[in-house]
Amino acid sequence: MKDMQPNNPLHGITLENLLKQLVSFYGWEALGQQIDIRCFTHDPSISSSLKFLRRTPWARERVEALYIARIGVMQAKSKLAEKV
Repeated sequence: MKDMQPNNPLHGITLENLLKQLVSFYGWEALGQQIDIRCFTHDPSISSSLKFLRRTPWARERVEALYIARIGVMQAKSKLAEKV
């Protein structure tokens, strides 16, 4: 039952966790350069970004696409950090 969507990289990941991982990996400034939306470039915060992304499907799709594109890089970086 746990693996009902084995090919979906977003399965089991909340939008909040996804956003926190992207911010941790890129930082707000670089994230705003990757996806030019105001909630990332002007006084960014997790809570304001979550509110915007939940109401704006096109922005959420871009954030999810960036996460999927970089998931391998982020996982490799976290594994390296665990070894240190």
